[in-house]
Amino acid sequence: MILRAFLTSLAVLVLSSAPAAQAQSPTPSEGPPPPFAIARVQKDFPVTLYSAPNCKEPCENARTALNKRSVPFTEIQVWNEETMQKLKSVSDADQIPVLVVGRSVLVGFEPGQLDDALSVAGYPPAGSYPPRKQAAPPPPESEAKAAAAKPEPEPKLGPYDTSRLKGPAPKTGPYDTSGLKGPAPKPGPYGVPAETK
Repeated sequence: MILRAFLTSLAVLVLSSAPAAQAQSPTPSEGPPPPFAIARVQKDFPVTLYSAPNCKEPCENARTALNKRSVPFTEIQVWNEETMQKLKSVSDADQIPVLVVGRSVLVGFEPGQLDDALSVAGYPPAGSYPPRKQAAPPPPESEAKAAAAKPEPEPKLGPYDTSRLKGPAPKTGPYDTSGLKGPAPKPGPYGVPAETK
């Protein structure tokens, strides 16, 4: 009797907490988290793919192989001196693609080597989970062009800059030789200004 009452109260507790668990699930815009088996392996053996904007077939094949095995990965595009130095520090080579699985570095794309490295790390085989759809990142040149297309802020004008002065036009003085019309200069004790002798 006591056991039956305990199991009944436990069932009520589990059923009453079910809506709370559903409320905490991620929204579709965030995307589903990787399955626990993959997230656990990913923590110890993260995967990084080094690609380049002009690397088409080998980089696409590596990306497809990772997606097919449901492996979350970080993709770094090598396109300038800074990213090339990062690639050389990881692989001691300048060949693309480079795959890093934990501490294992694979230069070039060889499907058998990639599958072996992922299996040794503990990633589940292809078909165990739905494939991912991670696409190639946008080309870095478009990022540079977007940064260059940003309008620069207008420079602040100083107190004597009249190029964008708002208000009445500046008045000309009696000795202004800019061609503006004004009152005639008055003769002084030494003659009329701008008068040649």
